[in-house]
Amino acid sequence: MISEFELLANKVESLAELVHALRLENVELRRAAAMLTAENKDLQLRMAQAHERVAALLAQLPSDEDAEEDLA
Repeated sequence: MISEFELLANKVESLAELVHALRLENVELRRAAAMLTAENKDLQLRMAQAHERVAALLAQLPSDEDAEEDLA
């Protein structure tokens, strides 16, 4: 009977250790997810800024009609 209790106690202890390890891993995963979310937001902002700069440069280029008039 004692050995059954010891076996059960060992299983409960193992389960408690596993729960603790999983909680620590969960904290780290949440931290990593938050960092990746912030990085993603920063990259989206940089992409939007680059898009605006490219659009501004494209607007400064002469159109095909202007180029044809220059050739005539």
